[in-house]
Amino acid sequence: MQDIIQVDSHTVLYAVIGDPIRHSKSPLMLNRAFAEAGINGVYTAFHVKKEQLGDFVAGVRAMGVRGVNVTIPHKLDIMPHLDRIDESSRAIGAVNTIVNDDGVLTGYNTDGLGYVRSLKEEVEPELAGKRIVVLGAGGAARGVLYALTKERPGAITVVNRTLAKAEALARDLAPYGTVAAADSGALARLCADADIVINTTSVGMHPSTDEVPLDAGWLRPGAVASDLIYNPMVTRFLREAEQRGCRIHGGLGMFVYQGALAFEYWTGRPAPVAAMREVVLRAFT
Repeated sequence: MQDIIQVDSHTVLYAVIGDPIRHSKSPLMLNRAFAEAGINGVYTAFHVKKEQLGDFVAGVRAMGVRGVNVTIPHKLDIMPHLDRIDESSRAIGAVNTIVNDDGVLTGYNTDGLGYVRSLKEEVEPELAGKRIVVLGAGGAARGVLYALTKERPGAITVVNRTLAKAEALARDLAPYGTVAAADSGALARLCADADIVINTTSVGMHPSTDEVPLDAGWLRPGAVASDLIYNPMVTRFLREAEQRGCRIHGGLGMFVYQGALAFEYWTGRPAPVAAMREVVLRAFT
C-alpha cells in the first residue's frame, strides 16, 4: 500500500451521503482505493437530511465535488436534483452514484452491476442459460434483477410473500428482460430446479442472525446459494446451504464492487479491488 497522499490545493473531493451515515465503511474503502491508485483524492461522509438534498447538490456543483455515493434513504429523492439519469438508474428507480462533469450531474446505479460482477468473479463465471431464483421484491432485488437480465440467463423468477409486489416488479423490468413472478408457496419447487438462489431480503442480518429466508434443504446440491447480507459475512442460510453441498456467495463482494464501479466512473481507471476488500474485511474483524 502506498502512503496516503497529502491533501493540497489539487486534492479532489468525493463523498457519501445518507441519513444516518456514521456506520458507513465507504470512506475506509474509497480512501484506500485512492491511496493505492496514487490519486490525489479524499472521500468523506456527510449526514444529509431529506430537506437538505437541494442545498447539498448545489454545494456539489459550487465546490466541484467530483463524485458522490448515495445511500439510504436518498437513492430515490436525489434523482430530481440531477441533470442526467443513466439507464441503470431509470430501470432500478434509484441512484447510488453521482458523477460531476463540470457541473453536469449524472446519476448511476452500481448496486446490481456490482453484485453480478462479484457473483461472476467469486463463484459462477457463466450466468448465461442459468435458472435463477431471487427472493424478495424490494429495492435490492430490483437492482440485482436488472443486472441479471443483461447476462442472458435461462430463466429468472422473483419470489415474494406478496405476489402482487413480485408481479409489479416483473412488469417494471419487462423492457429489459423476461422475469417471472411467484409467491413464497412456490419457493421449494423453484429452488429444487434452480442453479442460483439469491436472498435479497434482510432476513438473517445482524442482530437476527438465527433467522433464515428459506430452508436450505430445498436447494439442489451443487447449486449456488447467494446472500446480499454481509453482516455476518456468512449467514446461517449460507452455512446450511454449504452443508447441503451448495457453493456459497456472501454480500461483501457486492459492497466492494459497487464501490469499485463508482471509483471507475469517477476516475476512468481500474479499481484496486483487492486493497478495497482487504480494508473492509479488516473493519469487520
